Amino acid sequence: MRRVLMILAAAALTTPLAAQSVDSLIAKYLQSTGGLARMAAVTTLRRTGKFTGGGGFEARVVQENKRPNAVREEFALQGMTGINAYNGTSGWKIQPWSGKKDAEAMGEEELHSILEDADFDGPLVNYRQKGNKVELVGMDQVDGTDVYKLKITLANGDTHIYYLDTDTCVPIQVDITRMIRGAEVNYTVILGDYKQVNGWYLPFSIETRAQGSPEGGKITYDRIEANVTIDDARFARPVSH
Repeated sequence: MRRVLMILAAAALTTPLAAQSVDSLIAKYLQSTGGLARMAAVTTLRRTGKFTGGGGFEARVVQENKRPNAVREEFALQGMTGINAYNGTSGWKIQPWSGKKDAEAMGEEELHSILEDADFDGPLVNYRQKGNKVELVGMDQVDGTDVYKLKITLANGDTHIYYLDTDTCVPIQVDITRMIRGAEVNYTVILGDYKQVNGWYLPFSIETRAQGSPEGGKITYDRIEANVTIDDARFARPVSH
């Protein structure tokens, strides 16, 4: 009898998780953040805010996204503006504080990062079409909040662990693992302060740090605008003089 009770108790503990499928969790996530139709109605996004890092370091940041997969990121400090951009086929950067005023091709790690930022809807939306694999790998807690853990393996081999609030299925943390020149690089991204933009709930607070590190950098957006006019030339690599 005791063995039967133990089996029943174990079944009771595992049933809530087993009853959840990857697609049902993603469907709840989409519903909580506004739905696919509202997402699809947004063709451009412009995020404006500030980056804060250790020692009081601060920079102004602007990120512009345009469907299907173009992105431009600007960060201004010390009177200079650096740029990272991807036009849908190739990534480039300008780093004026390194004494480089001309655009140059991105390195491997930078390209990995910009490709993720270029994914307009994120890796969970239409994940099969993007070549991503998603698995439900368990439950956990993040700062006292119960979460589902979804493991996403991107088409390029990078992995993300999404921690979805069990009430809303909205991600509150993402652990990212990338392979850069044969070495594993790990990051933790903390998402918060979700607000509605054109009917789509987006995080206005994004903190990134190396896994295991207590400190990192944080972007706080004061404004996110939808469907603003952004010329394709913004994403094209400028011709060097």
